[in-house]
Amino acid sequence: MSASIGEASSYEAYSYNAAMSTSLPKHALPIWLILIAAFAAGSGLWLGNRFLAAPAPPKLENAVLYPQPRAVPEFHLTQANGQPLRLDDWRGHWNVVYFGYSNCPDVCPTTLATFKQVWKDLGKPDLGKPGLAGRVRFDFISVDPQRDTPDQLRKYVGFFSRDFIAATGSDEELTALTRALGLIYSRTTAANGNIEVDHSGSAVIIDPQGQLVGMFRPPFSAPALSADLATLIGQRD
Repeated sequence: MSASIGEASSYEAYSYNAAMSTSLPKHALPIWLILIAAFAAGSGLWLGNRFLAAPAPPKLENAVLYPQPRAVPEFHLTQANGQPLRLDDWRGHWNVVYFGYSNCPDVCPTTLATFKQVWKDLGKPDLGKPGLAGRVRFDFISVDPQRDTPDQLRKYVGFFSRDFIAATGSDEELTALTRALGLIYSRTTAANGNIEVDHSGSAVIIDPQGQLVGMFRPPFSAPALSADLATLIGQRD
């Protein structure tokens, strides 16, 4: 009995081992090859996340950027020199656009004086590189078209810089454009006949694609605006 039991046990063990050996793949991959494949897949995922992920927003001192650029609708205004001002005129360079009026007692002249200093700062060579003034344009758009005639606008804005664009338009055009840019204005006539104008104090930032990307909020600082514009321009280089 003991001999037959031993033979049976030996036969069963042989049958089990044979079955296991036939169930294994004949060409199993070496462990080192599997590890290399796993490493390559992990590296590809890391590189993909690194280069395809959205870039971090730039560090800015005064400017506030929107999460995504916003489309600007077509508009038609008239510059002080009689030439039209359209959306196409905002393409190809950065634009800082401010809405005000020439009879503004304080905010508008202070803002334009700050822009004048920013314009001067951007024109300075930096570390042997040419200035950035040629890549930025400042627009002053009047929301008081009845009083701000072309001649009045030309003189008023030209006092700060002849390189600045001065323009205005009908209230219909101005209302549609300011609303699209997230700004407001109002104009009322007081009992004594004086015209009172209220308007947003922020300046909007338009990128070279003609899109609204953010705004500068008061109080304005020339060094901060200059640094932010240099950063924005450098980010697109």
